[in-house]
Amino acid sequence: MNFDALVNAFVTIIVMFDPPGLVAIFLGLTTGMTRAQRIQVALRGTATAAVILIVFALAGSAILGLLGISLGAFRIAGGLLLFWIAFEMIFEKRGERREKSAERAITRDHISNVAVFPLAIPLIAGPGAISAIILLAGSFAGPVQRLGLIGVIVVASVLLFLSLVVSDRLDKLLGNTGRIILTRLLGVVLAALSVQFVVDGIKQVFPTA
Repeated sequence: MNFDALVNAFVTIIVMFDPPGLVAIFLGLTTGMTRAQRIQVALRGTATAAVILIVFALAGSAILGLLGISLGAFRIAGGLLLFWIAFEMIFEKRGERREKSAERAITRDHISNVAVFPLAIPLIAGPGAISAIILLAGSFAGPVQRLGLIGVIVVASVLLFLSLVVSDRLDKLLGNTGRIILTRLLGVVLAALSVQFVVDGIKQVFPTA
């Protein structure tokens, strides 16, 4: 199993989860809840998102095949989508959009459903994360490799859960400035990874003779 591929997958998933940006939104979603209730929401939300991403890790390629979309074409499209998300992270647009999504959900759904919507979908397992998982799955073709990808998803989800559990302390520790700096740094990393996805996709669509 390629260790570098596992590290690349882990970094990509963590960046897509964006724990620093999600912490503030999570605190807003769970306003008025006890610590035990917040832990329950965080556990249900991250577990639901992890299951969704694992399903796409296992069946994403089959879904593309049914639609007649090549992996190379999806790599290019997904890479461009991830680059746009990175652009939003760097210029503080993604947080604004996610906050608006969270506000709409609070007014429409009961607080008990917040863990599933909007926390699991679309704040954690959103279009960007799903696209990233399908792209990464292309680099983990064999059963053992795919199991490694699932393990990475689980580990990243556990770390996200832990960050949400200590969200109140983490938010105070980072502060507004620290959260902005960390989110922008993660955005730059995601931008570089997205460009690599596009380059790999172009190589697959237009192979050299």
